[in-house]
Amino acid sequence: MIATLLFVAFVVLMLVGVPIGAALGLAGAACIALANGDAQWFGLLAVPQNFYAGLGKYPLLAIPMFVLVGSIFDRSGVALRLVNFAVAIVGRGPGMLPMVAILVAMFLGGISGSGPANAAAVGAVMIAAMSRAGYPPAFSASVVGAAAATDILIPPSVAFIVYSVLVPGASVPALFAAGMIPGILAGFALIIPAVWMARKHKMGALEASMPRPAFWKSLREATWGLAAPVLILGGMRAGWFTPTEAAVVAVFYGLFVGMVIYRTIKVRDLFVILREAGELSAVILLVVSLAGIFAYSLSTLGVIDPVAKAITNSGLGEYGVLALLIVMLITVGMFLDGVSIFLIFVPLLWPIVQFYKWDPVWFGVILTLKVALGQFTPPLAVNLMVSCRIANVRMEETVRWVGWMLFAMFLVMVAVIAWPQLALWLPAKLGYL
Repeated sequence: MIATLLFVAFVVLMLVGVPIGAALGLAGAACIALANGDAQWFGLLAVPQNFYAGLGKYPLLAIPMFVLVGSIFDRSGVALRLVNFAVAIVGRGPGMLPMVAILVAMFLGGISGSGPANAAAVGAVMIAAMSRAGYPPAFSASVVGAAAATDILIPPSVAFIVYSVLVPGASVPALFAAGMIPGILAGFALIIPAVWMARKHKMGALEASMPRPAFWKSLREATWGLAAPVLILGGMRAGWFTPTEAAVVAVFYGLFVGMVIYRTIKVRDLFVILREAGELSAVILLVVSLAGIFAYSLSTLGVIDPVAKAITNSGLGEYGVLALLIVMLITVGMFLDGVSIFLIFVPLLWPIVQFYKWDPVWFGVILTLKVALGQFTPPLAVNLMVSCRIANVRMEETVRWVGWMLFAMFLVMVAVIAWPQLALWLPAKLGYL
């Protein structure tokens, strides 16, 4: 009865407009109190303990740093220089600017682990450029929102950091390596429908008449941005620093590029950058800590084992259960952000992973692919919300365009399920498994 009340309270609080973090914490605290009966006030001591325990994990230190990296590179002008370099390579023509938007978003995924930050950085440059070239704003917003979803797959990734905290046996380096090939495949899969739709509907009529940047000049200007993921990922691979330390190195590198090399960031801009990153980091970490209370109430009330047994004994079989989880999590991803999905569902799904002996790193990639799909699936798609705001269009206008890109990324997820080595080969090759 109390277990049912836990989920009912959570859903009701969300429906009346309570922020998701607060809804998780309030529902969990109320059920912990009810479960302890007469000793409810003593039982409530578990609330602050689990609030702190949710935050007291070393890998989580990387989250505010990578969020700050996203803000710094957003303002430093790196995205614009990468766009010019990409256009210099692929040239002008129908469908080329959407391809550039996706390629640049993939590359920025190797710098910042935040999808919305990626959507903001790429969208600020690409949506205006695509509009000048004759692409409909709704199509431009769809391309940018979908492209930014690759950010949580291509390392470094905030989603993988949160998953590593929740799951034993899935280290951050192993997850980062496992996400690389699926992330690149997802990006290339998005390019196909984006270019096809642009040419089929004769978009970008003015693009061919726009000037093509000089290759060597654009390469020289983009060099500092191109070096960023090499420094971050190469430094981790070489053992120079841990993922958490890599985030700090990336912050100082971004400040150096923005303030000394490009001189697009002034001292007076630092307060705004730090405030934006602090606000976003606080939201993420507050949800993480309050979800710790919710997870504790799940284990205290004995919800996890019955749910896991009901699913594994349903007669659906291994792939039937996996298909059920895909449908459920993609549906949930339409309404919740990725971090919240991980925090709510990973504790529930972990016994199922153990029952079927699924590799925790592979399952983390599958779960992250589902979250990536949810990030640009209406009605509540965080990446699409950002790109629509920049393009000044309603999200409903993107549905006709975004559907094909959802299908393309879904096929990548099916491929990773069918061939787990797409995710596991690289971490095994690098010695992380």
